[in-house]
Amino acid sequence: MNTVTALSWLPYVLIPLIVVALAATFWALTVRNKRRAGSSIEELRRQAAGSTTRPEVAKRPGQPPSAGTGPGSVSPASVSPAKVTPILPTLDTPEASGTRLARLRSRLAKSGSPFGTKLLNLLSRDHLTDADWDVLEETLLVADVGAGPAAELVAALKTRVRVEGASDPARVKAILREELIRLVDPTMDRSLNLGTHHPASRHSAASLVEAQNAESSVPAVVLVIGVNGTGKTTTIGKLARVLVADGKTVLLGAADTFRAAAADQLQTWGSKVGVRTIRSQKDGADPAAVAFEAVKIGKAEGVDVVLIDTAGRLQNKQGLMDELGKITRVIEKEAPISEVLLVLDATTGQNGMQQARVFSAVAGVTGIVLTKLDGTARGGIVIAVQRELGVPVKLVGLGEGPDDLAPFDPTQFVEGILGE
Repeated sequence: MNTVTALSWLPYVLIPLIVVALAATFWALTVRNKRRAGSSIEELRRQAAGSTTRPEVAKRPGQPPSAGTGPGSVSPASVSPAKVTPILPTLDTPEASGTRLARLRSRLAKSGSPFGTKLLNLLSRDHLTDADWDVLEETLLVADVGAGPAAELVAALKTRVRVEGASDPARVKAILREELIRLVDPTMDRSLNLGTHHPASRHSAASLVEAQNAESSVPAVVLVIGVNGTGKTTTIGKLARVLVADGKTVLLGAADTFRAAAADQLQTWGSKVGVRTIRSQKDGADPAAVAFEAVKIGKAEGVDVVLIDTAGRLQNKQGLMDELGKITRVIEKEAPISEVLLVLDATTGQNGMQQARVFSAVAGVTGIVLTKLDGTARGGIVIAVQRELGVPVKLVGLGEGPDDLAPFDPTQFVEGILGE
């Protein structure tokens, strides 16, 4: 009985011993693994710390010492980094304005302008009937010459052809050339007014000098207006190139704050010729405030010309037109406006004439810029718009290239239409 009793207690003794032994074994394994992990981390740290130093390499006999190891050598760490010179953008060199209109004449001649070609074909006939003269007048009307100038030209041509008995094509062409040039009116002043309007006193030399000094510090302010789609902002960028080519310092004012890309577009144009753009940092800002700031900065920096872009607006939107009047008034608090250029699309015809009337009444247009004129059948708008407004066409767009804007010359324009 004693033996049986002793054996019955044996499991109660062995099981705790086995549990303790297993726990001890597990603890020992955990400690060993931690030590191994710690050794690996230390090894990695030592390797990382020693990676910046080069280990000694046994040299072969006669091998020269490596750079940075001999007496008086300079370690790579002690060499100061070379200065990096920023690469400045290459600026464009705009084409001189004097050679630009010759390209317009060449383009018009090569395009075979329907306007000039049809007139020459009619006038070169041996005998012109009343029906022929009616067709001639209709051709002029289709070319947007306008009813008054068209009737005037037909009357002048009819008289000269009958009186002179002209039948030779060369003579007929010469007569047509002379009459067209007369209608385009070469006597109008087509130069950009880049002076200022400070009145100089005539009573004392001192006041005259004072006025001249004041005038020299005020830039010429050119306000550019027109409807959307005429190429207004592009025209300003091209005009900046014309002025830079003529040796003027220019500042651009991005007062078209309604069209999201207008300021970016203007800034891109200016950056190509080293011209700065004054713009608002947010869309929808007060355009009059932007224009005023541009003129103020231009005055402080002593630039020659400040070009102000404005939002394209329809001539029948009274609110927008009133805002244009506000821009004009605000600018004139800082400096007088030298030019108000109206940009018209030469292909819009009588719609362009209506735009010209309204804009002229609101902003006092002093000059016209005709875009998309090269190769168009509607070159007669040059005559019509000048007759309607009494202001000259001063600049014409020749195409899509950056230097395709030129001062307008009546003689070369007419000769281009006639294919000379």
